[in-house]
Amino acid sequence: MGAVKQLTKGSRQVFKRVKQAILILMAMFLLWRFLPYIFPIYATNLTQEDQSVELISRQRLPLGTLLTQSQEQTAVVSLTHVSSHFIHAIIAAEDGQYYQHGALEIRAIGRSIVEAIRAQKFVSGASTITMQLARMLEPHPRNLWGKSQEIWLSWRLAAGMNKNEILHAYINRLPMGGNIYGIEAASQVYFGVPSGDLNLAQASILAALPNDPTDLNPYTYWEKLKKRQLYVLNRMVKDGYISRAEGDRAYTEKISLSPRQQGIIAAPHFLFWQASQLPKNHPSQIRTTIDRPLQQFVEAQVRQVVRNLATNNAHHAAALVVDNHSGEVLAYVGSPDYFDLAATGRNDGVQALRQPGSTLKPFLYQLALQKRVIRPNTVLADIPTHYAIDGAKLYSPKDYSDFQGAVRVRLALANSLNVPAVRVLQKVGVPAFLNFLHQLGFNQLNHSADYYGLGLTLGSGEVSLWELAHAYVTMARNGQAIPLVTTFANAAPPEVFAASPTWGLVTNILSDSYARALAFGVDSVLSLPFPAAVKTGTSSDFRDTWTVGFTTDYTVATWVGNFNGEPMKKVSGVMGAAPLWNRIMLHLHENKEPGAFAPPVGLVKRPICAVSGLKPTPACPTVVQEYFFLEDLSEYDRTYDTFYHLVNGEPRLNLPREYDEWLALRSQSATADGLKIVSPRNGDNFLMYPNSPQQRLKLTLASLQAQPVEWWMNGDKLADEGSYWVLRPGSWTLEVRSGKMRDHVTFQVELAENKTIRRGFSVAPK
Repeated sequence: MGAVKQLTKGSRQVFKRVKQAILILMAMFLLWRFLPYIFPIYATNLTQEDQSVELISRQRLPLGTLLTQSQEQTAVVSLTHVSSHFIHAIIAAEDGQYYQHGALEIRAIGRSIVEAIRAQKFVSGASTITMQLARMLEPHPRNLWGKSQEIWLSWRLAAGMNKNEILHAYINRLPMGGNIYGIEAASQVYFGVPSGDLNLAQASILAALPNDPTDLNPYTYWEKLKKRQLYVLNRMVKDGYISRAEGDRAYTEKISLSPRQQGIIAAPHFLFWQASQLPKNHPSQIRTTIDRPLQQFVEAQVRQVVRNLATNNAHHAAALVVDNHSGEVLAYVGSPDYFDLAATGRNDGVQALRQPGSTLKPFLYQLALQKRVIRPNTVLADIPTHYAIDGAKLYSPKDYSDFQGAVRVRLALANSLNVPAVRVLQKVGVPAFLNFLHQLGFNQLNHSADYYGLGLTLGSGEVSLWELAHAYVTMARNGQAIPLVTTFANAAPPEVFAASPTWGLVTNILSDSYARALAFGVDSVLSLPFPAAVKTGTSSDFRDTWTVGFTTDYTVATWVGNFNGEPMKKVSGVMGAAPLWNRIMLHLHENKEPGAFAPPVGLVKRPICAVSGLKPTPACPTVVQEYFFLEDLSEYDRTYDTFYHLVNGEPRLNLPREYDEWLALRSQSATADGLKIVSPRNGDNFLMYPNSPQQRLKLTLASLQAQPVEWWMNGDKLADEGSYWVLRPGSWTLEVRSGKMRDHVTFQVELAENKTIRRGFSVAPK
């Protein structure tokens, strides 16, 4: 009896321990089950910001697809924008009771456990769509511990998200073969349509893919994929989404796969630049303004021009084509070959900052004419002149050549003469010109006016080809600025600068092939068989060459040079960038010539003496027509040419005194008596830059002497009898002797400490 009591007591203790263990396990389970509600995962926690993007041309032809940082092709689409056929197909195939159960389906789990016990491993995962999403977010090994982690994450998802939010996250992460993820990316790649346009046959094919995206790849395992499609359609019939007849038609329907476009097809620099401009929540496909056939033509021409110039040490080029009417960018080429890493092909010549040479001069003349600082008939002196560059009180002499003397504004701009441009900038003021350039969109000129100095009009700043094209589009539109557009979206309204007829006047000058004949000839590559305004630019040492120009319809901007800044071999704008500009322009207008430029509004033409720009007299040998502002006509009528006089019935040129030195250089001076030094001048100060090439000072007399002359510097006779003298710091007295005639001047040369000539400063007129 005692033994029975002892046994009963022991049984009660065992039962008590079992009961306690069960209670602990139940408590742990309940804790495990309800903890997810303390640590839920919300839809905002699963936002997919890193998306691939497919860019297409204006003709809807593919340009290329840019992958995510993890090299995936993925896109996010809202549930409401996905075809209902696919929603039904994926639910039927992967989780038929999705909307009826919770995060788990207990019956399926029980079945999976029984099968696992029999097979000693997991045979079927019994995974719901929620569990599959959990596995996509945090992959785990397919064992008991991994399954428990998957369940835990599924509960957290269900605690923070409703069924539609979970389904949205799921369909946008589905593995669809290779590096393709999500229904939208798969729909675009395989069928070339948005996921909202999928028909039943296409939707059932894509719903079959996630089961085994590698072995069901549509491009290689089509027959295996069709078998899985049949399974999906049968499930849809069973679940009542479609009829048997609809399923049969979908299965037998002929489906055409789009050819898989690998990587980038055209405009690589543009694609990567455009991607950098996109907001985070951008669509998966973007229609750009790029004209793909034109883009591929320009790419080919860039490569050809660089090949032609390779012997001149020119290895890189860039080009931009813009529609003047809309501001749409039609072609964008940043280098000859983006994929040539050894040749720094990924550098983008469209956005790179380079020194623009003379390409900013038209905007200086536009501003000066608008402010009435100069008039269309103004004469500027193109003669040897010294200026303080970058605010320095001293300066370095330059070996200029081919000065033209007295030149009208039209000739000075059309032939890109440097000294007249600097004279105009002196009149306008560097701050005013810099501010005007900022208004035109040259935002990279972000230093002070003192930093650039008078060299601003010669190329002392740095701008991009993009900025130049934008400014020339403004000129082509007579001062009506519009942004450059790269995608089909709402463009900003045009910005109109102060109404001025001078925009049309500058266009008229830049399109005057006879005006630029002095520097370029009449039949150069700048002359087209239709009206076109154009400007070239070359930075010093031939590091950069530019050509930018426009017709009434298009603006084309081109650059040729080397990304590393290495000088080319005597390649000027007309040799380097101009042939590329010429080819593109001819191609753009081969089927339709552009219209003529409208004459400048509010201006009238009057005859002038070609040299003085004033009303001609009988003594003037050459008379041309030039535009005048209406308010200047009264002054025109009362001011006659004074440069020419009749001597014995013949016209004789008598230029003002400021041209004496220039005339002396041309051996035509009749104004200087005896022996006179005209260069250097008495009291001149020169600045030597330590990092610049050897600097020489030209020694010039006012007139040539029949007898020989001797040059003496600080009492020492120059061995080479003058002509040039290498600069050295110090105070110097230069003397010239010829027989009993003498003349001398004193000047100083100082070393510029901590100053260097900025690389690329423009001294070449072309």
